[in-house]
Amino acid sequence: MTSEAKADIDARAKERLRSDEAAMTGSRRKSFPLSAAWREFWRHPSPWFIGTTLVGALIARLFVGDWRLTDAIVPVIMVASFPFIEWIVHVVVLHWKPRTIGKVTFDPLVSRKHREHHADPRDVPLVFIPWQVLAWLLLANTAIALFAFPRLGLGLTFLTTLAAIGLVYEWTHYLIHSDYRPRSRTYRALWRNHRLHHYKNEHYWFTVTTSGTADRVFRTYPRPGDVSTSPTVKALHAKEATR
Repeated sequence: MTSEAKADIDARAKERLRSDEAAMTGSRRKSFPLSAAWREFWRHPSPWFIGTTLVGALIARLFVGDWRLTDAIVPVIMVASFPFIEWIVHVVVLHWKPRTIGKVTFDPLVSRKHREHHADPRDVPLVFIPWQVLAWLLLANTAIALFAFPRLGLGLTFLTTLAAIGLVYEWTHYLIHSDYRPRSRTYRALWRNHRLHHYKNEHYWFTVTTSGTADRVFRTYPRPGDVSTSPTVKALHAKEATR
C-alpha cells in the first residue's frame, strides 16, 4: 500500500470519528436522552433473555439461602476477571477468522455477526449478542450453576452474578453505539475507547465495559497517534489488513 493510500485511509477514518463525536457531543448532536436509550434497549431480545435469567436466579438464590463467605468471594473474582475474559472472547471468538478443514468451514454465527457489526457499527440489532447464541450460553451456564458447584447456593450466586455482568455488558455496548451523549468522564472514556476499535484499528482497544484494563495488560492499548488506521477496520480479515 502506498503512503498516499495510507494517508487517505487515515484522513477518512479521522473524519468518520470526528463526525461521530460531533453528532454525540457537539452542536450537531442528536437529542437522545438516557430514558429513550433505555426504552430502545428493551426492544431487543438479548436484554430480556439475560434479564429473565437474572431475576430467576436471584429469586432462587434468596429462596435457597445458605449464605457463606464464598458467596461474597465468587462475585468479586468474577467482576475482577471479567475484563480479561471479555478481551479473550473478543479476540479469539468475535474476531475469529474463518478456517476450512477439508470441505468444512468453521465460521460461528457470533463471529459472522460481529463482522457485520464492524461493517455497520450503527446497525442497532447487530450490537447485541445474537439470541441464538445467547440461548444456549444461558442454558449451559445454568447447568454449570446447578451441577458444577459444591452447593446449590454458590452455583446460584455464580449464575446471578454472571447474568448481572452480562446485562451490564449489553447495556454498555448498546449505549456506546447509540446517540446518547456522554456525560461522565468514565463513560466518555469507554465510549471513545470502543470507537477507536471501530474507526481506527480493529487490532486494538478490545475491552468494552472498561478502558485501559485488560488492554494494557495484553498490550493492545496504544496511543491513538502511534497506530496507523487499519484499511480493514470495517472489513475484518481482508488480506490487506495492516497493524
